[in-house]
Amino acid sequence: QAQLVESGGGLVQAGGSLRLSCAASGRTFSGSATGWFRQAPGKEREFVAAISRGGGGTLYADSVKGRFTISRDNAKNTVNLQMHSLKPEDTAVYYCAAAATTQALRRANVDYWGQGTQVTVST
Repeated sequence: QAQLVESGGGLVQAGGSLRLSCAASGRTFSGSATGWFRQAPGKEREFVAAISRGGGGTLYADSVKGRFTISRDNAKNTVNLQMHSLKPEDTAVYYCAAAATTQALRRANVDYWGQGTQVTVST
């Protein structure tokens, strides 16, 4: 069993930056791909980014490519999402997730979810 706890959300102006972190507990973290999803009010949860177990492979949604960077530190059991050039449409609750592979995450075939952290981008 793994537990994922997000932090780092908040309010930022458009064009600004935020860094989200996800702390994982449980021995399955290093054996899992991890990633981020988001859900805006009235919309379905959507894939944002994923990173492979060793950190060598990444996937991004087209909407965040070039602006967001996912990384992980297996020694610290953490995964981070660095977000730059934030837009109002990035406003959502961001969820950390873990699955067997990055492709599984892209398909939303998730084994574990965090509780979410709110990101609000103002105009």
